[in-house]
Amino acid sequence: MHLTHLLPLLPLVLSQQIPNQEPLLPPTSTPHTPKRVAVIGAGSAGSSTAYFLRQYAAQASIPLNITIYERNPYIGGRTTTVHPFDDPAQPALEAGASIFVSVNQNLVNATRDLGLKTTRSSAALSRRARAGTPDLGVWDGNRMVLLQQTEGGWWDLAKLLWRYGIAPYRTVQLMRRTVGKFLKLYDPDYFPWRDLGDVIFEVGLADVVAATGKGYMERWEIRGEFGHDVVQASTRVNYGMGVGEVSGIIAMVCMATEGAMSVEGGNWQIFEAMVGRSGAVRSLGTEVIGVKKVKQVGSERTMEITARPVGGGRGDEVVETFDEVVLAAPYQYSDVVFEEALEYTPEEVPYVNLHVTLLTSRHRLDPDFFGMEKGTKAPRAVLTTTPDEEGTPGPGFNSISLLREVVNPVTKTPEFAYKIFTMEPVNSTFLGKVFGLGDLAANAKIAKEDISWIYRKLWQSYPYMYPRVEFEHIKLGDHVFYTSGIESFISTMETSSLMGMNVAKVMVEDWVEAHEEVKEGGDAGTEDVDDADFSHLLEDDQDSEADD
Repeated sequence: MHLTHLLPLLPLVLSQQIPNQEPLLPPTSTPHTPKRVAVIGAGSAGSSTAYFLRQYAAQASIPLNITIYERNPYIGGRTTTVHPFDDPAQPALEAGASIFVSVNQNLVNATRDLGLKTTRSSAALSRRARAGTPDLGVWDGNRMVLLQQTEGGWWDLAKLLWRYGIAPYRTVQLMRRTVGKFLKLYDPDYFPWRDLGDVIFEVGLADVVAATGKGYMERWEIRGEFGHDVVQASTRVNYGMGVGEVSGIIAMVCMATEGAMSVEGGNWQIFEAMVGRSGAVRSLGTEVIGVKKVKQVGSERTMEITARPVGGGRGDEVVETFDEVVLAAPYQYSDVVFEEALEYTPEEVPYVNLHVTLLTSRHRLDPDFFGMEKGTKAPRAVLTTTPDEEGTPGPGFNSISLLREVVNPVTKTPEFAYKIFTMEPVNSTFLGKVFGLGDLAANAKIAKEDISWIYRKLWQSYPYMYPRVEFEHIKLGDHVFYTSGIESFISTMETSSLMGMNVAKVMVEDWVEAHEEVKEGGDAGTEDVDDADFSHLLEDDQDSEADD
């Protein structure tokens, strides 16, 4: 759950068209039984697993059937939209992950390849609404410590240098250095990786992930107000934590904000289209209740899945067998019982309970609430940091942003749509202060003339991004893969997609290696047949992406 313009998504380097049809073996090959893969979860990781699995299997001429199980009735996971006034004719508002940025090649390429249209969030505001309104403010609960009006990105480096000296420049350089190490994850010398902790060490990020953001910056002589005012505002809006709490990698990627965009109508369409392109069978509104390791005579299937419609009983249960299972959701929230299937059980990871409030109002944010001068306008987006003095009340929220203009269907008058991130539910007292409605009791009913529509959503949005030195296994057991371990490293749409891609690559490599071992062992059924040569898949296939 990230504020528009500030979601710290990092790039993937592999995205290609995926054929709709199941790939066929060359005519001279012995037909292979299609591999059957179950993916549990249809968010970014699960959808990307299916998308890239189809691609890699096609490259290796491996026939494939994919089934995606999702207990929600939709694809997209934490990328969902709602419509103001509960009216589908109104523009969609992101209730979850809001944006991606231009360097996020996986998502950018997917929107291009899948025919999706992107837009900048600021395009949803008229010139009149933007006139005289700062783009960004940082509030510490008592005063605005920073105001900016910029184009093309929220952090204006020139103005920041004037205000904070050399610290902004050093931070940008450190961010680029850190991101450069991260991008080694896509290098053919490392990708695909079979152990996240190992590859983090190998690319030189272990010390970055083990340090706090503040500690990592101080190691590079970055001190003073800049980290408190700017970097901490970014970590709070993106992860609900201070710069002295998050890991160094999180502090750095939170500063990657250029080229923010979203898909018109909702980012969930990326993952919907990925699943469509993968050709996977969709089993939505279905909960997987059990995964069991089995052996069947005359069949290669080794995994048995028991599933049923959400809310169904034992009589509704359906059992199917698969070659591989991918758990593409946090283990602790999956409610799946793994029977004799796991060698490693993921530890319980604390997730942030983030309250997202979407609302419409004819009012602008009250500048007086933020201690601004009379006659000025409050910023379009207000981020927050902590007050300088101990014991001083904090801001009470993570961020407030004016998303776009809408038309009230009852009054036919223009209003504004807002998005608020808080760690506690938003009450009437808070809304009364922020919009200049006066002193209201916490549970007071606010007139429709002031707040015409409101929507509330509680997310387990992302893990607490503390420094770490250990990460979850990618393979939890034979034929069982896990994607959510990457969320304790960097939790974004893009990195989840990266893990889905990585799992897909590892899985197909395992199939290829097993096939080659059978060939070398002189399997009686293939000795005199010119089988499809899978060995090319073990080599790096990144050359085909030079045009990306």
